[in-house]
Amino acid sequence: MAQQANDPAGPWLIRGPARPGRPKLFCFPHGGGAAAEFVRWARLLRSFEISAVQLPGRGSRLSEPVLTRMDDLVAEVVGIIPTGAPYAMFGHSFGALVAYEVTRELRRAGRRLPEHLVVSGFPAPSTPRTEPPLHHLPDDALLDEVARRHGGLSGEVLADPERKARVARYLRADYQILETYEWQAEAPLPVPLTVFGGTEDAFGPDALRAWQRHASGEIGLRYFPGDHFYFRQHRETVLRTLAEIIPATAPSDRAA
Repeated sequence: MAQQANDPAGPWLIRGPARPGRPKLFCFPHGGGAAAEFVRWARLLRSFEISAVQLPGRGSRLSEPVLTRMDDLVAEVVGIIPTGAPYAMFGHSFGALVAYEVTRELRRAGRRLPEHLVVSGFPAPSTPRTEPPLHHLPDDALLDEVARRHGGLSGEVLADPERKARVARYLRADYQILETYEWQAEAPLPVPLTVFGGTEDAFGPDALRAWQRHASGEIGLRYFPGDHFYFRQHRETVLRTLAEIIPATAPSDRAA
């Protein structure tokens, strides 16, 4: 993992090894997630130059104030993401929604759009939320409910009061962004869109197929054995699939 000197993206992008001439893959972590997990994909996914978005308040940006509004988060990412060369996006769960909204804002700005958008483990943005909100809960109740819904929280974190408070802080911020988000109808995105999901995830096939509304072409659907974090259980298979569906060369300049 590297942070290049004089990098215009500043702390927002954690980068894997430089691979000149390879298409870029920008990864958007799940709620409470950090960039490092996705940058490590570069060890196996060598056909891309991988960077991951690091939100404030976690990882290398632990001391920074968290963001709590989708509009603010999207504006920050659009301001730093390099779109001059071919690239693709992958977002998991909360990160899928962020990647989608970043792509919509790039279209409004007339910028180059991703050659492929892969969204994972999250229902279509137009799907009404039915679960009760979490971001107002006390720390212990918040973490317990997140673990019940999606898992992914280690016992080591939950046993350490200081670490638990840090995790609750940025999870609360991400859930506040998610739970105050209101989808606004626009034309479907003119980019290839593929939806990934785990066969045992709470978000079932109907929720994932509903992404069709948000793409101008036919979407792809790929299911993997496992729960919400299926890509940890079957990493090599997931990365091989990413390499197959995202073109190694990308000649087009997709804009509004």
